[in-house]
Amino acid sequence: MARNKKQKIQRPKALPPKGFRDYFGSEVTERGEMLRQIAEVYHRYGFDPLETAAVETVEALGKFLPDVDRPNAGVFAWQDEDTNWMALRYDLTAPLARVYAQFRNDLPSPYRRYAMGPVWRNEKPGPGRYRQFYQCDADTVGSASVAADAEICAMLSDTLETVGIPRGDYIVRVNNRKVLNGVLEAVGLPADDTNMRDAVLRTIDKFDKVGLGGVRELLGKGRLDASGAYIDGVGLSDDQAEPVLAFLVSKSDDAAKTLANLRDAVGNSETGRQGVEDLEKIGTLMAAQGYGSDRIVIDPSVVRGLGYYTGPVYEAELTFEILDDKGRKRQFGSVAGGGRYDDLVKRFTGQEVPATGVSIGVDRLLAALREKGRLGSVAKGPVVVTVMDRDRMGDYQAMVAELRNAGIRAEMYLGNPKNFGNQLKYADKRQSPVAVIEGGNEFESGVVQIKVLALGARLASEIETTEEWKAQPAQIEVKRTDLVAEVRKMIARAESQS
Repeated sequence: MARNKKQKIQRPKALPPKGFRDYFGSEVTERGEMLRQIAEVYHRYGFDPLETAAVETVEALGKFLPDVDRPNAGVFAWQDEDTNWMALRYDLTAPLARVYAQFRNDLPSPYRRYAMGPVWRNEKPGPGRYRQFYQCDADTVGSASVAADAEICAMLSDTLETVGIPRGDYIVRVNNRKVLNGVLEAVGLPADDTNMRDAVLRTIDKFDKVGLGGVRELLGKGRLDASGAYIDGVGLSDDQAEPVLAFLVSKSDDAAKTLANLRDAVGNSETGRQGVEDLEKIGTLMAAQGYGSDRIVIDPSVVRGLGYYTGPVYEAELTFEILDDKGRKRQFGSVAGGGRYDDLVKRFTGQEVPATGVSIGVDRLLAALREKGRLGSVAKGPVVVTVMDRDRMGDYQAMVAELRNAGIRAEMYLGNPKNFGNQLKYADKRQSPVAVIEGGNEFESGVVQIKVLALGARLASEIETTEEWKAQPAQIEVKRTDLVAEVRKMIARAESQS
């Protein structure tokens, strides 16, 4: 008779969903500090905070709706009990459009708001590309003035410098969708020929990859790509392609020359002329505020997102070099972008409402600061009060309370106190600056021992003589009444020498 084998228990895998990750201690602290710094700049510029729900109706989000039964392409969507579709927000701009349309009679006009938080994209994940990430947005809704666009550019520059990207390591590039529309008019493409216009836009977007010659071929009959495959072109004649090519190479070291080149590229287009005038006004406003070409420049090569924006567009690019996975040098690239989008609120109200704004990719910005070693993230774990006598837990907790009341992060060791070495190992793992030790003898004498953990580890590898050790003690005995003052001094000392 066969024995019944015990059925194996199927336990869930301790893994997050694909494209998601967990964030621990210093990562969360660093992000929180960056959000605080960005909010401080946004607030200084007069923007008010807005917090919306992570979930919106798919109808309100709108942008990703495909022509299929299940509207979840690009978003994480589900059907509610009342048959309505809902989804996690994919950005912070779509919720703003809904809020403004809903509360427009109560909000000031223009309405200036900033928002921060996670967004979700149902896209294929890859290295460093996750389905949940943080954004920091600031938008002005209800103003058609290019002064609002110039202000966003200035604020973006200030924000980058505030979080630790010094002048010279970034540039804010500014372009205008109207200029490109003028170029398309000069090409002879009618406004209602959206397919051809979109094809030209997609080709322009490849300029940084294939260069001017590649764009020329793709605007015409087509070209062979690196794999040898033939890519069909847009089908423009040489004369039609010329304004597009002139637009792409119009940037000069001199802003006035760049604007002159753009005027030539747009030809007789009134829309294009207005776009160039807008850029000129932005340049004048930037100069009046003291923002030179070392921070903000007019650059027609900014083409990403031009299918979405209706006026000025801007992108913040980090210009320092890093090494890629293969050890090759490359620039870090874009960490923020935005522009004018005058059609978004119209979806709800039927009326055009001018709006402009910027979105900062927090995770990319944090990655850039880590790459350059500029986060200054010396871990600040809690002071650990060790336990030497189980019968005196109240005394140890009193020390912890004193330290906390003085604004010092502290905790009492709550594990098994039998092995004192494990307590110090715990403190090390917590990246504690100091540990407080009070055994029976110290208690009777009214003293405590304070051990500087990080400093002790450093000294142990550097000090060679007893005299040097005595000159830089990693553990001292102090009066119990001086606990708070001495802990504060030793933390400061450890931080200064770290």
